[in-house]
Amino acid sequence: MSEIHPAMEAARNSWRCVQAKDKEGWLALMADDICLEDPIGVAITNPTGQGVRGKTELSDFYDQNMSTSDISVEVHESHVAGNTSAHVLTLTTALPGGVKSTVRGIFTYYVNETGQITNLRGYWQMSDMQFEQPD
Repeated sequence: MSEIHPAMEAARNSWRCVQAKDKEGWLALMADDICLEDPIGVAITNPTGQGVRGKTELSDFYDQNMSTSDISVEVHESHVAGNTSAHVLTLTTALPGGVKSTVRGIFTYYVNETGQITNLRGYWQMSDMQFEQPD
């Protein structure tokens, strides 16, 4: 029986919590000094380009970007190295009002020695996001 890599386990748990709308469970996976860049660089979810830093900002990020939407995660490919896992994912978000957004990108999860996520980075751009209007 092989042991699951800590960064892989953290990523899977993150996806599970996001899809279940389990904010407290999701925040519990994060280190106090978490830095989330989703996407990397200046974007509506990362206005300064410096990322969302610390659990207080992360909690606000969740409330503003995730709490009112249903998010599904489709995993296409995963790799681990060192304390990091990298994944090719498609995120589909059902927004209020029936609009759906879809983005495919590479997402990395870096964990500390206790398995908590210290860095979560999304390699995608706003121009990669596709929108589907309700019927």
